[in-house]
Amino acid sequence: MRIVVAGYGPAAHRLVETLAARGFTGTITVLGEEPRPAYDRVALTSYLSGTSAEDLTYPAPGGPVVARLGDRVTSIDRARRTVTTGAGHDEPYDVLVLATGSAPFVPPVPGAGRAFVYRTIEDLDGIRAASAHATSGVVVGGGLLGLEAADALRRLGLSTHVVEMGGWLMPRQLDEGGGAMLRGHIERLGLTVHTGMGLDRVEDDRVVLAGGTAVEAGVVVFSAGVRPRDELARQAGLPVGERGGVVVDEGMRTADPAIYAIGECALAAGMVYGLAGPCFTMAEVAADRILGGTASFTGADLSARLKLLGVEVAGFGRLSGELDVTYMDPVAGVYKKLFVSDDARTLLGGVCVGDASPYDLLRPMVGRELTAPPSELLFAGTGSAGVSGADFPGDAQVCSCNNVTKAAISAAIAEHGLTDVAGVKRCTRAGASCGSCVPALVSILAAEGVVPGKSLCEHFDHSRPELFEIVRVRGITTFSRLIAEHGRGRGCDVCKPVVASILASLHGGHVLSGERAALQDTNDHFLANIQKNGTYSVVPRIPGGEITPERLIVIGEVARDFGLYTKITGGQRIDLFGARVEQLPAIWKRLVDAGFESGHAYGKALRTVKSCVGSTWCRYGVQDAVGMAIALELRYRGLRSPHKLKAAVSGCARECAEARGKDFGIIATENGWNLYVGGNGGFKPRHADLLASDLTDDELVRAIDRFLMFYIRTADRLQRTAAWVEGIGLDHLRDVIVEDSLGIAADLDAGMERHVAGYFDEWRATLEDPDKLRRFVSFVNAPGTPDPSIAFETERDQIKPVLVEVTRR
Repeated sequence: MRIVVAGYGPAAHRLVETLAARGFTGTITVLGEEPRPAYDRVALTSYLSGTSAEDLTYPAPGGPVVARLGDRVTSIDRARRTVTTGAGHDEPYDVLVLATGSAPFVPPVPGAGRAFVYRTIEDLDGIRAASAHATSGVVVGGGLLGLEAADALRRLGLSTHVVEMGGWLMPRQLDEGGGAMLRGHIERLGLTVHTGMGLDRVEDDRVVLAGGTAVEAGVVVFSAGVRPRDELARQAGLPVGERGGVVVDEGMRTADPAIYAIGECALAAGMVYGLAGPCFTMAEVAADRILGGTASFTGADLSARLKLLGVEVAGFGRLSGELDVTYMDPVAGVYKKLFVSDDARTLLGGVCVGDASPYDLLRPMVGRELTAPPSELLFAGTGSAGVSGADFPGDAQVCSCNNVTKAAISAAIAEHGLTDVAGVKRCTRAGASCGSCVPALVSILAAEGVVPGKSLCEHFDHSRPELFEIVRVRGITTFSRLIAEHGRGRGCDVCKPVVASILASLHGGHVLSGERAALQDTNDHFLANIQKNGTYSVVPRIPGGEITPERLIVIGEVARDFGLYTKITGGQRIDLFGARVEQLPAIWKRLVDAGFESGHAYGKALRTVKSCVGSTWCRYGVQDAVGMAIALELRYRGLRSPHKLKAAVSGCARECAEARGKDFGIIATENGWNLYVGGNGGFKPRHADLLASDLTDDELVRAIDRFLMFYIRTADRLQRTAAWVEGIGLDHLRDVIVEDSLGIAADLDAGMERHVAGYFDEWRATLEDPDKLRRFVSFVNAPGTPDPSIAFETERDQIKPVLVEVTRR
């Protein structure tokens, strides 16, 4: 059998991938219009922030697939069963699949030809090039793709406006209240939103809205919807819908039995689908029918959970109902509404803005009887509502991206003996696309009696402690070698930072050196903590809270000269807030020249060792708490670990440093020091446990060395010492650290000595490396340009972030 596929987008890729996976032995020829193979259009915006075209490209499907790129199909000869391409090539087929997708809608207004659309990698290349010579941009369209385009223009340094003809943003996914809350979030980022307005014309340097309002626009992007590309079907005499789309039956077959249509060009049951999930399902149905199966496409869930401009947004089911229950927190920017039946027993739909945690668990429950009062379900997903994936009926669709039901997941668990989420993803595709259903998968696994697996993520079958030992024993120094030899794929935002931490713990070196730079979380990436308005905080180390007047003056001068907000933290340090990314090196240089170094507030590392004034000044103190705190902070500074570490030293039993609320805390006694471990503040406070009593200085340091190194080796990803101590047990911990029951004490000691000997200040090392300094710019294409969305106002004689429209000329 000869299969020809016209178009090479995500739906076409899913089709050929499915055919190859099911052992198809004929020939498959894919004819693509773009000069590249299929790539992930959902993640297209990431291309402008550093993701390469290669990273976006889907893996090549196996099997007998030949792809001809840059040569689109121009006509179909149904009688001869051939297609002709733009290059004049004739390709015969037994089965033809139309996967031509859709084209952006360009409003028929004067000047529209100078605008960009937001559809392909080449479109984004053009937008980036134009943005280098512009200061302002307008996006026409306030839907999902329009807001992504607006964020892209903002990140390219343009003062950005969004124009939406509807009454509020994302009118197809949100109700008016949700749209208003989303607008507030977006305007706080510095974008200007115009709703309820049409477009009159596009001029050379501006757009004119209906009613005459003119908006400066060096770059204009149309993202006002799409239209099915059905011209091939029309030319071939195949039926199309009144508003476009190739008419297909439940098997995705057109009026010609030899021709199928899938994806955004297909009109299934009177509807064209523009989401990835339904298009993938169409591709799988078509593949099944081509191979003689009976699969049917009977519609799809149009629910979606998104993150737009850093704001969580979700909509599912109907956007109206006989009754509704609403939660709104204007301060936090959270809006949640559930629509229910008139007897308040059936869930009809919902909207979430600012906090989409209910989405994962409530979307599959649409049309079903509620398992808890609606007011409680508003907080589903936070651990406070009585619903989980285990409560779903068998026919509930758990994964809307890949159309996977709970029954299918349960069957796969039983049939293949699956023990973790990665296995469910491989066997069913559930959770393999957007990942929003993963919490439901975890609860379904638990309900099937499966003990959660140890796999770090889908790319590694090992836990973090196991990966630590693999890296240590085999002497692995790069992520690429580790994943090539002991994992699969390219990694993700779960495993990359974990491996980066392991490499730093074992081998030292700068976190921004070579391949490691691409593994870091946002904060480590810039050696500073990002704040809500896109600025950063700078936290120099002040060991033990002790600081000379001269250094205190330097901090004050830096804060004054750079216009920063200053605050003394609960950890006895001074935070400097409001630094733009391009200012960070200059601020660091002033501090480093004065003898300061990085306080590692951005890293999963030691933060501070807090202290009281101890016996030096306090009449109750029995030991030198300040001296010990300084010695410990200087010893463990820069130590990378599974989670952040906090410590404290109190000079007497009055406990002014609150040592028992820390990961490790020391309280002075008449005879030495008591060591407490596993304390924790925050969401789930825990008092630390007494590990050893009346220790000398040397005994104390040795015990802490071993405690920290054992924790770094054996804790799970993002596991605080509190949970780790509870998990392994205090008695076992004491046996290992004090009694050396495992015979590893010398190895733990040596590990800590390597860390101490290899320490260097990351700020100073960055300042001395021109290559590392190049990353500290707000806009790659305009290195000297500050972010126009950053603005401040004054409160209590200090700056406070405020997000206002900034116009530049």
